Amino acid sequence: MSCSTATGRCYRKNSGSRTSCRKPSGCGTVTDSLLDSLLRGTMMFRVPLFRSIAVCCTALVLAACGGTGVGTGTGPGGDPVAGGTAQILQISEPRTLDPVALGNQWVINAVLGNALYGTLMVNNADSGAIEYSMATDFATRDGGATFELTLRPDLRFSDGTALDAAAVKFNWDRFADPENGSTYIEDAAVIASTAVVNPTTLRVTMRHPAPHFAYTIVESSMNWIASPQALQPGRAEFDRNPVGAGPFTLQRWARQDVIELVKNPNYWDAPKPYLDRIELRTSGDSVQGYNTLVSGGSDVIISSNWGSIEKLKNQGFPTGVSPLHGGQHLSMNMRRAPFDDIRARRAVAAAVDVNALNLTIYNGSGELPTTLFRETSPYYAPDLPLHTPDPETAQRLFDELAAEGKPVKFTFTTTAQTENRLLAESVQAQLSAFGNVEVEVKVIDIIDLIKLRYTHDFDMMTGGAFFDDPEPRLGTAFHGDSSRNTAGIRDESLNEALDTGRTSTDVEQRKAAYRTVQERLIELMPAIFYTRTVAGAATGKNVGGLTMYGAGSVRPEELWIVE
Repeated sequence: MSCSTATGRCYRKNSGSRTSCRKPSGCGTVTDSLLDSLLRGTMMFRVPLFRSIAVCCTALVLAACGGTGVGTGTGPGGDPVAGGTAQILQISEPRTLDPVALGNQWVINAVLGNALYGTLMVNNADSGAIEYSMATDFATRDGGATFELTLRPDLRFSDGTALDAAAVKFNWDRFADPENGSTYIEDAAVIASTAVVNPTTLRVTMRHPAPHFAYTIVESSMNWIASPQALQPGRAEFDRNPVGAGPFTLQRWARQDVIELVKNPNYWDAPKPYLDRIELRTSGDSVQGYNTLVSGGSDVIISSNWGSIEKLKNQGFPTGVSPLHGGQHLSMNMRRAPFDDIRARRAVAAAVDVNALNLTIYNGSGELPTTLFRETSPYYAPDLPLHTPDPETAQRLFDELAAEGKPVKFTFTTTAQTENRLLAESVQAQLSAFGNVEVEVKVIDIIDLIKLRYTHDFDMMTGGAFFDDPEPRLGTAFHGDSSRNTAGIRDESLNEALDTGRTSTDVEQRKAAYRTVQERLIELMPAIFYTRTVAGAATGKNVGGLTMYGAGSVRPEELWIVE
């Protein structure tokens, strides 16, 4: 691997094959307004339900995340080879190419956003440390109260206009406008103001100290800067001719079919990109993705399925998975019965066998989140297991609630996507072995499922809290004032600990805070973590340069093919 924090370069070589399948994914819009809170200068999590949040994602992964990329497999070896066309299979079809409304997660639009816009910064695949790309620094000298973003000089968009501090300001200011429908509006709300110091320097003033804010940029589409001139005519025109400074430019977008990208000859980091073209298609079916790669129908696939990644790795296909902390969970709505009673939450948690879920959904290849943090984290607490099955305790609690006239009856709302349906049906089957508990599985469209995360009209659904650094994603998942707090947990000790972890720069202080977070989540049981998140990708054996950052965000400028 070659690494240089000075140049912002860090890549490792792995490997790939072709795709012609297509399957559209849905997008949803949720309503309410955030503007008043922004104007009042609220804290990050003191943000109400917001207007026009558009989200595109697959069914199992509908939450925020972050991490680093680790690849396995040999690939073709040798130096990168220039030329060729890569057939890439993504999971979700974008609704727009405006970076404000794209999602920088492997399961959403990460490959596309990186291709069109490049990156300001990334996190190192080994250490997790911030490294720079189009930016050269993002420095704070006052504990995160203010930052200065420094850009490379003479950066140009593909239309020839300058990618300077004014362009970054224009883009970042758009994230805070609820009318633009950004999924990262809470992240942008932490910024109080931005000011251009000179063409390469942007001063950023925060509403409260946020010393770890660089990870927010890396894990969001704030990492992608579009041409202000191209954005001015409106989103419809921009979708026809999106302009960024990334390694590729758009040649054609046939919605729900193919996105054709061609090499940007003026890309700042020559000789990258190595590929001449990318043809990007969509399928939310993990089995289909696996089959197209094995059969040579695709060169690169993005995957959210442990089973597929494991099988491909065993067959010698290069794979990459971001080793995220936390994971995906069964979110129990604490706002209403039956889960407003802690005994109901504890009973279901004690009854569910996550090992059996792993066998059913991933053929046993999934990684179980026994603790909130992996052993590699400074916040790892081996004495604080997330989940301990206890059938006797489960039945005792079910009986106790029934005796009080409150038998546990709830609906698990899910989508028809294979993994989600299997999860819901497996939970239903496991709980059918107990008395005084009844589970109904309700299958709805993914758009409607996304809306429920903000209307809260559900009993149980999938959620997630997966991340590299816990700030900001752990807080947005469980802070009482976060609109992305799916379970509706509100606990003063938990909120204080999350606030401390967010604002502190002292490692020991953060350790103590995140220990409290783990203790409160175990005590109050708002969710049952059932698997680590697989932010994955795989390539054909003739493809090199598989590199990921953030939430499994593949960097297409690093990919190369031996024909």
